[in-house]
Amino acid sequence: MKSKEDYIERVLYTEEEIAKRTKELSTQISEDYKDIAKPLLTVGILNGAVMFYTDVVRRLTVPVQFDFMIASSYDENTHTSGKVNILKNLDNDPKGRDILLIEDIIDSGTTMKYLVNYFMEKKANSVKVCSLLNKPSRRKVEVKIDYCGFEIPDEFIVGYGLDFAQHYRNLPYLGVLKRSVYAGK
Repeated sequence: MKSKEDYIERVLYTEEEIAKRTKELSTQISEDYKDIAKPLLTVGILNGAVMFYTDVVRRLTVPVQFDFMIASSYDENTHTSGKVNILKNLDNDPKGRDILLIEDIIDSGTTMKYLVNYFMEKKANSVKVCSLLNKPSRRKVEVKIDYCGFEIPDEFIVGYGLDFAQHYRNLPYLGVLKRSVYAGK
């Protein structure tokens, strides 16, 4: 039986590189939010952002409150539908709150732009975006990424929370999935 690593073309970022960059992002976020009145409402976008979310939030030095959402504009074939579906909304009221959306990857930008607008319409004080990965070559709508881990090429990335058909999320690194695994999907 093949291991998951047999399906990885190459490692894009090692576990150590991810840890270093995550710590840098946490330091910058803590500095930027050091004077807020209420705890920062950190919103992890499930499921892909769980590992990144945890690593960023546990290093923040400002008061935080945890929350999670499930929102996507993608179908099971990895193509954006252009329509965002919220499958799980916040447990906390966003009104008057400073919100940090933490996402695994922004490629088309559709979901993140929708969420930023959604929270501003709900009268959030501010909404900023923190994304582990940015894939600008796939952008369909403009979205501001306030805190970006890495900019990546147009390749299928898995590991550290990112998946293909619910596989590879538990890899401790970010790797490029072999095209033969997803071709024709």
